Amino acid sequence: MKVTIKKIFYYALLVPVILTIVFGAWLFIYAKTPIDPEKGATVLVDLPTGTSFVKTTKILSDAGLVKNRFFFYALVGVKRATRTIRAGEYEFSTSLSPSELVDKLIRGDIKNYRVIIYEDSSLKQIAARLKEYKLIDEKTFFELAEDRLFLSLLGVQGPSIEGYLFPDTYLFNRSMSTKQIMRSMVDRFWEKISPEMINQAAAKGLDPHQFVTFASLVGKESWKTEEKPLIAAVFYNRMSKEMPLQCDPTTVYDLKDFDGKILRSHYRRESPYNTYIIKGLPPGPIASPGLDSFQAILNSAKVDYLYFVAQSDGTHFFSSKLSDHIAATKRIRKEAAVSADAADADSEDTIGIEVKGSDGEHVGKNGTGLDVTVTVEQSVPNSNKENQPLR
Repeated sequence: MKVTIKKIFYYALLVPVILTIVFGAWLFIYAKTPIDPEKGATVLVDLPTGTSFVKTTKILSDAGLVKNRFFFYALVGVKRATRTIRAGEYEFSTSLSPSELVDKLIRGDIKNYRVIIYEDSSLKQIAARLKEYKLIDEKTFFELAEDRLFLSLLGVQGPSIEGYLFPDTYLFNRSMSTKQIMRSMVDRFWEKISPEMINQAAAKGLDPHQFVTFASLVGKESWKTEEKPLIAAVFYNRMSKEMPLQCDPTTVYDLKDFDGKILRSHYRRESPYNTYIIKGLPPGPIASPGLDSFQAILNSAKVDYLYFVAQSDGTHFFSSKLSDHIAATKRIRKEAAVSADAADADSEDTIGIEVKGSDGEHVGKNGTGLDVTVTVEQSVPNSNKENQPLR
């Protein structure tokens, strides 16, 4: 009788051990076996914030990534990961094993998007870029762009975030809020634009907001780093003579339905940004300038240029005298007419730039003093700088 009791007790202990070993073996095999090695597909899975572990398992199962929920629950339990899975968008390969999949969830290895924000992009262009990757809520973006409390927390002095979303390459993910993305871009701005640069600008009579505004004009006028100190010098010289800056992109900055062509009518339109009708800088930036535009403001060329005109290769010809500017403009007109077979010189779609001389007198069109019209259409450069304006 005693022997029988001992055997029963022995088997009572042995069976659970055997079952545990068998279960452990099966769990090990499950954990290390690729989910679907033959298919070898990539699956995107979005786990919203606040998703429970059970719901997470269902989402993964529906995506074909969990073949056996019982073993998956056990695996996650062994890894003590039921409360450590991070929400976000994940990219999984079906060649991963369940163990590798769970490890990725524990690490929060969510999908990042490499987003390039090009220099001299406007606020609207940046919003479109981020929306393209489904990273922002557009309505929230533009509301925050003019939220005074939010701007003050970011150190932005102006009424808008325009100019402060620094152009650079970013890694964003869809678990980030619109506010987090905007904050990270402004943080990058302050990383690049140092207190020393702000102090140098102040020594030139520019407060931080004017510094950004000035740099945005330089950036929109030329995409060539080596030319920017010359562009800055022209603007400094014109301001010192109380001449209007006549920066073309400012004439269309606040147009809602601008189609890419600057018309003669744009130079006469009433706008606080139009530097053909105001003197000095506009009230705020017109784009997000790159670092070289800021450096050009601080280290402008020591020249007496007052005029520049764009050439066919995208560079500019600079002049100190109006007569030289007239000759350069005529030459460029002639070259453009030959190369582009330009026609309709007097149409509304081509530019006649009204300018004034150093003492304010009217000197004609295109900064030449001649009643002529440039025959090459002029357009504001886009964010990737493929199309540069002729001036």
